[in-house]
Amino acid sequence: MLHFLAGGGGLLSFNTGFGIWVAISTLVFLFLMNKYLVPPIMKALNERETRIKDSLESAEKALAKAEQVSKDNEKALREAEQKAQKIRKQALEDAELMRSEKIEKAKEEAEKILENARTTIEQEKQKALVELRNEVSELAINAASMIMKSELDQAKNKKLVDSFINDLSKQN
Repeated sequence: MLHFLAGGGGLLSFNTGFGIWVAISTLVFLFLMNKYLVPPIMKALNERETRIKDSLESAEKALAKAEQVSKDNEKALREAEQKAQKIRKQALEDAELMRSEKIEKAKEEAEKILENARTTIEQEKQKALVELRNEVSELAINAASMIMKSELDQAKNKKLVDSFINDLSKQN
């Protein structure tokens, strides 16, 4: 075991020349890494970072634009609903106005029909009265002529008048 510690290649032995070569090769490796490998990696990382930033900004812009479109759509929907309500209200008012006008027109027509019927009834009544007067006067003339033609007997006259009255009641 002492042989191992005394220098001869043991695990804990230190070879100065080998250590210098390891240090030099490490420094050369780090220099080469820093000179040729790190800049492209950093450039690629920076480009990726830039793309990610651009993507995030684009996503934020798209999100903001989508929110604006959504707000615009909601506003347009509200306006459309208000316009529809106005149209509905106007249609109801128009329908009510038309209904009122038709009712008023129907009342006027009914009043005209009623007035015409009253006029017709009055005319028919006057016509019937004239006919009745004519008929009564004709009957009176007939009765008077019958009385005058007959003898002036009181009992006979009474019979004639009674017969005339009975005839009148039968005719009516």
